[in-house]
Amino acid sequence: MAKGGKGPKGKKITLNVAKNCIKITFDGRKRLDLSKMGITNFPKCILRLNDVDELDLSRNLIRKIPESISKFQNLRWLDLHSNYIDKLPESIGQMTTLLYLNVSNNRLTTNGLPVELNQLKNTRTLNLGLNHLDSVPTTLGALKELHDVGLHDNLLTTIPKSISKLPKLKKLNTKRNPFPKAEESDTFIDTIRRLDNLYLVEEKDLCSSCLKKCQQARDKLNKIKNMATTAPRKAIFSNLVSPNSMAKDSQEDWR
Repeated sequence: MAKGGKGPKGKKITLNVAKNCIKITFDGRKRLDLSKMGITNFPKCILRLNDVDELDLSRNLIRKIPESISKFQNLRWLDLHSNYIDKLPESIGQMTTLLYLNVSNNRLTTNGLPVELNQLKNTRTLNLGLNHLDSVPTTLGALKELHDVGLHDNLLTTIPKSISKLPKLKKLNTKRNPFPKAEESDTFIDTIRRLDNLYLVEEKDLCSSCLKKCQQARDKLNKIKNMATTAPRKAIFSNLVSPNSMAKDSQEDWR
């Protein structure tokens, strides 16, 4: 979780700086990557670059997202994780082209989630983990295209059925919430075909050291799995021979 306190003065982002931060993804999308730049205030100049497909403002010091963010009408991917945001703007509901929204590791409360989120009808991935949510708006059940939902590390005591019964839901992470009973979180997982150990973190969201650790752990598991499936199984009593069939050939050795 992003820590409190006053930090150093944030870096000022000019239009030229922002233009130089535009990258072309492997599938030809335009991504404006302003992550890890010590930004404290949303840089209004980037509104002039509202033709980008992806916007990354993660791992900064931003406290407020302005209503004007809705000018990014072509945005498909928005990453705001690891900031100090305690409230999302109502205008976010106008960004109906969004497929991916990550606002994890902020200071969001339930009151900071606008009702207008239910207008994001095309969103497939929504990460609200590592915040201060004590409940989940039932209106999120209107997002019928959701595949992945992150609600881990909050203050939740229950999950609305409208969320657990989303028709296309494949991944639901509710770990480390103060549910009344330990088995309650398993109940929600059971409704979406008993999914285990699910985390909505993509490789591009991890620092180099964390990514390396994850890759090493994955390689280790794969190695163990391969050993278990390919190693020949030793026969029981493999050193014993049948006296009747081998006696003639081994008589001299046995004497």
